[in-house]
This record gives sequence, structure tokens and C-alpha cells, in this order.
Amino acid sequence: MEDFKKIELIVAQIKEVKEHPNADRLYVLQVDTGRDVRQIVAGIRKAYTPEQLINRRIILIANMDPAVIRGEASNGMLLAASDANGMALLSPDKEMALGSIVK
Repeated sequence: MEDFKKIELIVAQIKEVKEHPNADRLYVLQVDTGRDVRQIVAGIRKAYTPEQLINRRIILIANMDPAVIRGEASNGMLLAASDANGMALLSPDKEMALGSIVK
């Protein structure tokens, strides 16, 4: 339980979607956390179009160490589930303020 408490899960909103220039499975996303706008790289391009993602609220791991993924900075990670039928983003089932903490 203590390890889980170290992970900062928050509600964020996707504001911009670009195809990653060096990877056909990745998007470069700008997400609004309610505190800042940050860039993340996500491997969801095969499952979602940019139009399906714009303004969508997601659950973001906000306290990850920054990483560079195929030349693009990533400052967080969205949560998604996948199985044999595809991929699904995890998101709140009702409107929640940006930055709301997932407990």
C-alpha cells in the first residue's frame, strides 16, 4: 500500500495530439493537469484517432521522472488497459476538475 501511495494519479485533459515523427505507434500529447501543460508520449496511435483524443479527460501518472522516447520528451504517463480486443484509456466516468487526485 505504501508503494501505491507514492504514485501521483491525477485527472488531466488532452489538449493537443501530434503523430510522433519517429514511431508509427506513438502520439505526442499536450495535456493540461490543472497546474501546468506538459508533454507526454503515448503508445495509443493504433487505437485512437486524434479527433477521439482532443479534450478527453484521462488519468495521468504525474510524478514520473522525465524520459525521452524516440527523441521526444515525456513528462508523465497516461493509464490504459489492453487485451485481445484492443486498448481502452482509463478516464473518470463523470466531469472532474483537472488535477483531481485519484485515490
